[in-house]
Amino acid sequence: MAAAEGRLSDGAEGMSESEREGRNTKDPVDSAPPPFRAAVEALRGTRLRPEIEVDPTKPPQRLAPYAYALEAAVVDGDDDLADGRLVLLHDPAGHDAWRGTFRLVTLVRAELEPEMAADPLLPEVCWSWLTGALQGRGLSYGEASGTVTRAGSHYFGGLSERAPASQIEIRASWTPREGLGGVPDTSSHLAAWCDLLSQIAGLPPAGPGDASVVTLPQRRGPQKS
Repeated sequence: MAAAEGRLSDGAEGMSESEREGRNTKDPVDSAPPPFRAAVEALRGTRLRPEIEVDPTKPPQRLAPYAYALEAAVVDGDDDLADGRLVLLHDPAGHDAWRGTFRLVTLVRAELEPEMAADPLLPEVCWSWLTGALQGRGLSYGEASGTVTRAGSHYFGGLSERAPASQIEIRASWTPREGLGGVPDTSSHLAAWCDLLSQIAGLPPAGPGDASVVTLPQRRGPQKS
């Protein structure tokens, strides 16, 4: 299992390459507030299922004073079964909409067989996977919101030999409850997010404790954007 890694928003937009290289010699996490540093270190130390590969990705620059981002893919051999992005936001002054100083924002997507994507209950089921993953880890959270979107593609002309493709996409955000020192349990939230990725990818349960998890039978990996 690999430990999670990521990148902190460091305000380096507009700088020259040489300036960025000089600035990046010091980890910007080191100059962030202690609660954010602790939350990021917990993310970095999280152990993940071997099927889930995590890479650094550039975080958004304007959503909060501090941001840290991860992207992940569920991989089976040469196939990507699902992929997603998780962003940790922090505003030490608090945020009325969040009702806290931290916020987690995610995008998760996978491709489905068209007949499965036509299931009218699929959006509700996918949303329940997110909330169920958080509850399954015993996590306290609030202000959850998001969308579940189904999209279908049919090919014509020179692409007519391609089979129709359907994709499910979950966009969501929630406020992790803060513990000692104002630090949320970001490691467990990351683990719950990976549980969601595994479910939407159609992976079997990771252990005996997950035997009740219902997953989608896997189809094709998602198209790269």
